[in-house]
Amino acid sequence: MLKMVRRFKLNQLLKTLMLAGLLALATSLNAAELKVGYVQVDKILQDAPQTAESGKKLEREFSPRSLELDKMQKQIRDLEATLDKEGVTLSETDRRNKERDTSNMKIEFQRKQRELREDINLRKNEELSSLQDRINKAVQTVSETDGYDLVVYGGVAYASKKIDITDKVLKLLGKK
Repeated sequence: MLKMVRRFKLNQLLKTLMLAGLLALATSLNAAELKVGYVQVDKILQDAPQTAESGKKLEREFSPRSLELDKMQKQIRDLEATLDKEGVTLSETDRRNKERDTSNMKIEFQRKQRELREDINLRKNEELSSLQDRINKAVQTVSETDGYDLVVYGGVAYASKKIDITDKVLKLLGKK
């Protein structure tokens, strides 16, 4: 029993010493006056001129394939409409051939649609990665220029407007 009381007092003493050490560390950090900044990545991704440029670039790159898919979809609808109208008057062989052609075209359409989606996603990821690199460089430049000791991105519960450097980063991105 005596050992348990001593162990309890020792634990209390260690906890008190650790708390005192943490308080001393916090006080010394306050004395050093760290300059902290915060960046809203979502706002930068939304407002950066590079985001709009990237979207237009992807649109130009993939619009021909998208138009091709639109035409193909219209052809499928036309074939189905024709088959509905003339299906009763066609011979069994002709009807089966048209149904097979329509089915094959649908399969081809779905394949091309899936490929287009995959290609668009790949390119979006490439563009996003490039934009993230530019954002990181801009944040680093603003941080070094303005003498920040620490700059954090999202995942912050609260950040005061006075430490938000998002607009400075956007301004720098707008110059490029």
